[in-house]
Amino acid sequence: HVQLVESGGGSVQAGGSVTLSCVASGFTESGAYVAWIRQAPGKGREGVASIYTETDRTYYADSVKGRFAIWQDNAKKTVYLQINYLRPEDTAMYYCAAELLLMRPLDASEHNYWGQGTQVTVS
Repeated sequence: HVQLVESGGGSVQAGGSVTLSCVASGFTESGAYVAWIRQAPGKGREGVASIYTETDRTYYADSVKGRFAIWQDNAKKTVYLQINYLRPEDTAMYYCAAELLLMRPLDASEHNYWGQGTQVTVS
Protein backbone atom coordinates (compact mmCIF):
# COMPACT_ATOMS: atom_id res chain seq x y z
CA HIS A 1 0.00 0.00 0.00
CA VAL A 2 1.05 3.62 -0.47
CA GLN A 3 3.02 5.23 2.33
CA LEU A 4 4.29 8.79 2.61
CA VAL A 5 6.69 9.67 5.40
CA GLU A 6 7.81 13.24 5.94
CA SER A 7 10.78 14.53 7.87
CA GLY A 8 12.94 17.60 8.18
CA GLY A 9 10.76 20.10 9.97
CA GLY A 10 11.65 21.99 13.12
CA SER A 11 12.08 25.43 14.57
CA VAL A 12 14.01 27.78 12.33
CA GLN A 13 14.83 31.44 12.30
CA ALA A 14 13.29 33.86 9.87
CA GLY A 15 15.50 34.32 6.86
CA GLY A 16 16.90 30.83 7.06
CA SER A 17 16.20 27.73 5.02
CA VAL A 18 14.80 24.30 5.64
CA THR A 19 14.58 21.19 3.51
CA LEU A 20 11.73 18.75 3.99
CA SER A 21 11.80 15.16 2.76
CA CYS A 22 9.00 12.82 1.76
CA VAL A 23 9.72 9.16 1.20
CA ALA A 24 7.01 7.74 -1.04
CA SER A 25 6.57 4.00 -1.32
CA GLY A 26 3.98 1.60 -2.62
CA PHE A 27 3.26 3.15 -6.00
CA THR A 28 3.19 0.58 -8.76
CA GLU A 29 2.67 3.02 -11.60
CA SER A 30 5.59 4.87 -13.10
CA GLY A 31 4.27 8.34 -12.37
CA ALA A 32 2.43 10.11 -9.60
CA TYR A 33 1.82 13.66 -8.50
CA VAL A 34 3.50 14.33 -5.17
CA ALA A 35 2.67 17.62 -3.52
CA TRP A 36 3.57 19.56 -0.43
CA ILE A 37 0.50 20.98 1.22
CA ARG A 38 0.64 23.11 4.33
CA GLN A 39 -1.84 24.07 6.97
CA ALA A 40 -1.22 26.96 9.31
CA PRO A 41 -3.06 27.24 12.62
CA GLY A 42 -6.63 28.31 12.05
CA LYS A 43 -6.28 28.27 8.28
CA GLY A 44 -7.18 25.93 5.46
CA ARG A 45 -4.87 23.67 3.55
CA GLU A 46 -2.68 25.32 0.93
CA GLY A 47 -0.89 23.43 -1.81
CA VAL A 48 2.51 25.06 -2.24
CA ALA A 49 4.42 22.81 -4.63
CA SER A 50 3.97 19.63 -6.62
CA ILE A 51 6.00 17.42 -8.90
CA TYR A 52 4.98 14.79 -11.41
CA THR A 53 7.47 12.02 -10.79
CA GLU A 54 7.54 10.59 -14.31
CA THR A 55 8.49 13.86 -16.03
CA ASP A 56 9.85 16.06 -13.21
CA ARG A 57 7.34 18.75 -14.15
CA THR A 58 6.86 21.06 -11.21
CA TYR A 59 4.05 23.31 -10.04
CA TYR A 60 4.20 26.14 -7.54
CA ALA A 61 1.68 28.35 -5.83
CA ASP A 62 2.15 31.97 -6.86
CA SER A 63 2.67 32.91 -3.23
CA VAL A 64 5.85 30.83 -2.94
CA LYS A 65 7.46 31.07 -6.37
CA GLY A 66 11.09 32.03 -6.07
CA ARG A 67 11.41 30.87 -2.46
CA PHE A 68 10.32 27.22 -2.60
CA ALA A 69 11.90 24.45 -4.63
CA ILE A 70 10.64 20.92 -5.15
CA TRP A 71 12.62 18.07 -6.64
CA GLN A 72 12.92 14.32 -6.41
CA ASP A 73 15.53 11.61 -6.07
CA ASN A 74 14.08 8.60 -7.89
CA ALA A 75 16.59 6.15 -6.48
CA LYS A 76 15.61 7.11 -2.94
CA LYS A 77 11.91 7.46 -3.80
CA THR A 78 12.09 10.81 -2.07
CA VAL A 79 10.58 14.17 -2.88
CA TYR A 80 12.16 17.22 -1.30
CA LEU A 81 10.90 20.71 -0.56
CA GLN A 82 13.37 23.46 0.18
CA ILE A 83 12.06 26.66 1.67
CA ASN A 84 14.35 29.66 1.51
CA TYR A 85 14.11 33.07 3.15
CA LEU A 86 11.71 31.68 5.73
CA ARG A 87 9.04 34.01 7.04
CA PRO A 88 6.90 33.69 10.17
CA GLU A 89 3.89 33.14 7.90
CA ASP A 90 5.53 29.95 6.63
CA THR A 91 4.82 28.43 10.04
CA ALA A 92 2.58 25.46 9.37
CA MET A 93 2.26 21.72 9.34
CA TYR A 94 3.65 20.56 6.04
CA TYR A 95 2.12 17.45 4.54
CA CYS A 96 3.27 15.33 1.68
CA ALA A 97 0.34 14.17 -0.44
CA ALA A 98 0.13 12.09 -3.58
CA GLU A 99 -2.25 11.02 -6.27
CA LEU A 100 -1.94 9.18 -9.57
CA LEU A 101 -4.30 11.23 -11.69
CA LEU A 102 -5.67 14.68 -10.99
CA MET A 103 -6.62 17.93 -12.61
CA ARG A 104 -5.14 20.46 -10.22
CA PRO A 105 -1.77 19.41 -8.76
CA LEU A 106 -1.97 21.94 -5.91
CA ASP A 107 -5.54 21.18 -4.88
CA ALA A 108 -5.47 19.37 -1.55
CA SER A 109 -8.92 17.88 -2.09
CA GLU A 110 -7.71 15.92 -5.12
CA HIS A 111 -5.09 13.97 -3.17
CA ASN A 112 -6.03 10.68 -1.53
CA TYR A 113 -2.68 9.68 -0.07
CA TRP A 114 -1.25 11.67 2.82
CA GLY A 115 1.67 11.53 5.18
CA GLN A 116 1.51 12.40 8.86
CA GLY A 117 3.03 15.84 8.38
CA THR A 118 6.09 17.65 9.67
CA GLN A 119 5.92 20.91 11.58
CA VAL A 120 7.85 23.99 10.53
CA THR A 121 7.92 26.86 12.99
CA VAL A 122 9.56 30.13 12.00
CA SER A 123 10.45 32.72 14.60
